[in-house]
Amino acid sequence: MKVWRALLLLSICLLSGCLVTFKDPIPANEAAPAHLLGQWSRVNEYGEEQFLEVTRSGSNLYRAVSYVDSKDNTDSVEDFGFTVAHHGKRWYLSAGLPRSMGGNFALAGFEITDKDELVIYNLDVEQVLQDMGKGALKGQKVDSEQGAGALVTSPLAEVVAYLNDPANSDVFVEALRFSRVTPGERQ
Repeated sequence: MKVWRALLLLSICLLSGCLVTFKDPIPANEAAPAHLLGQWSRVNEYGEEQFLEVTRSGSNLYRAVSYVDSKDNTDSVEDFGFTVAHHGKRWYLSAGLPRSMGGNFALAGFEITDKDELVIYNLDVEQVLQDMGKGALKGQKVDSEQGAGALVTSPLAEVVAYLNDPANSDVFVEALRFSRVTPGERQ
């Protein structure tokens, strides 16, 4: 059974069955923090050990490969590219979604803690929908098999300003937390 584990992994996932998507990706204008690169692990919602390998795939382009237990477990391997940007106190990433999920781009926040944990933040779809209703963002509600979602059509500069506004601090919710795999520990 093929599961969108990598999408879950980078918080491009559905949280409560919902997804916030964008028409445009983050431009590949900025390099990711060097300490993002490497191998990360966590125990997923199924009790399996899940790994994430983040590598550079081009000039300011990155690749994430996610798998359960081993890369030989081909049913679990997911591979996708993403870009990053740093605005204010937060790092953001965006990745293209498959056509089956609308074909747009997902946006997530991330940080690497002092304890060397990779924390991924997802956008709270209910909060985004409410703010779209108030006019803080432009877009539309999108219904899918997973539930209600949001397609944000505001320009990226407006989205970043909205996300960095302290009044909107509750728009991100922690979705996933990974620990770094140290060299020689597991490959």
